[in-house]
Amino acid sequence: MNAHGIQAIYRFEMARWFRTLGQSLFSPVLSTSLYFIVFGSAIGSRMVEIGGVSYGEFIVPGLIMLSILTESVSNASFGIYMPRWAGTIYELLSAPVSAFEAVCGYVGAAATKSVIIGLVILATARIFVPYEVQNWPAMLLFLVLTAVSFCLFGFILGVLADGFEKLQIVPMLILTPLTFLGGTFYSIDMLPEPWRTVTLFNPVVYLISGFRWAFFGEQAADVNIGLSLGAISVFLVVCLSAVWWIFKTGYRMKN
Repeated sequence: MNAHGIQAIYRFEMARWFRTLGQSLFSPVLSTSLYFIVFGSAIGSRMVEIGGVSYGEFIVPGLIMLSILTESVSNASFGIYMPRWAGTIYELLSAPVSAFEAVCGYVGAAATKSVIIGLVILATARIFVPYEVQNWPAMLLFLVLTAVSFCLFGFILGVLADGFEKLQIVPMLILTPLTFLGGTFYSIDMLPEPWRTVTLFNPVVYLISGFRWAFFGEQAADVNIGLSLGAISVFLVVCLSAVWWIFKTGYRMKN
């Protein structure tokens, strides 16, 4: 394995992120803080407990997951689209770096950014809401798996996009609505039938539920933890297969 190649890509992507740290880190943290103020403090003070926890605590995992999903897709898609747009992708394709190593560099950097943002938001949440994480290993596992999976998904979008505006179509029109409807601000058990059953077809429900399980235990989760782990694992395998096929065929990479 070409460790130097992976390190070079990783360091380049991280350096680009640090140059725009104000926009890359503080913007999502500020946006999430506003959600805590509006929903956690203003609305949460008038809400009853959900799953045995206060409403302010209940929305912490959902808001972190909302930021993780959007930032993972945006960071990874922009990271691979820029070399394609600038034409420097040919330097990568001609370098002694395999497809696996290139993906490790780009996706690893994007996932690192997302995990940092998630941990910063987790720390910021304590300013607004007192909460406890019951299972730290499970929380970190879900955080990393989600970041890596959606960074791979963002990598695929960055390869398929043929314009800057198209990088935002899926996050804005598909991913964000699915996240809002996936139990970010409520438990799906609060929905009447048939909407609760319909919501179970939303894959984001399983991610948020599993992440919330790590915080508060089974009483606050909407679905079984096994289903949550299975959903994120299947999505990870699908994205890995798609990225492997893109590099194997050179689809939209060599033209």
